[in-house]
Amino acid sequence: MARVPYIKRADLPESQQDIYDNIAKTRGHVANVFSALLNNPEATKAVTTVGEYIRYNSKLDPIIRETAILTTANEMNNGYEWAQHEPIAREVGVRDEVIDSILSGKGPMGLPAKEGIFIQSAKELVKNGTLTSRTYQALEHLLGPEVTIDFLVTVGYYSMLSRLIHSLDVDFDEGLTLNDQFETG
Repeated sequence: MARVPYIKRADLPESQQDIYDNIAKTRGHVANVFSALLNNPEATKAVTTVGEYIRYNSKLDPIIRETAILTTANEMNNGYEWAQHEPIAREVGVRDEVIDSILSGKGPMGLPAKEGIFIQSAKELVKNGTLTSRTYQALEHLLGPEVTIDFLVTVGYYSMLSRLIHSLDVDFDEGLTLNDQFETG
């Protein structure tokens, strides 16, 4: 059970209902994580603005984006984000071998270097808060400076969301299933 109430549109003052409406419009619904965050509407607006940029305006290839998100979710033991993004990853074309490698914790081992660098980069960022010079150079060589920033922002954003989800004990949305690989509670 979440530590805060899930806020519905009607719970918000009229002057802040546009925040709820924008989340519903851009994402198709208001997931529990955002309903929980809506206990502070202005913070939610700031958080979702970054999320919208990552999901809908970033120049990061969707396959790379979802690889980074799944790696971040796995490294942070966040079954909620994994459940939200595994279907998206499959939809945009992340290979089963990549998803399995991330979930097992073996990635990037056994994957082509061009795929593995994204897993390695996300792992380093989550574990160390930075990248080794070698990893950064490889990432920037493949993506260029601008898209490398998009990658870093993506991992940072989903790391933040993971901490919020864990801290607020956000419940799974209806229809989502916890993968057995993730620890609960």
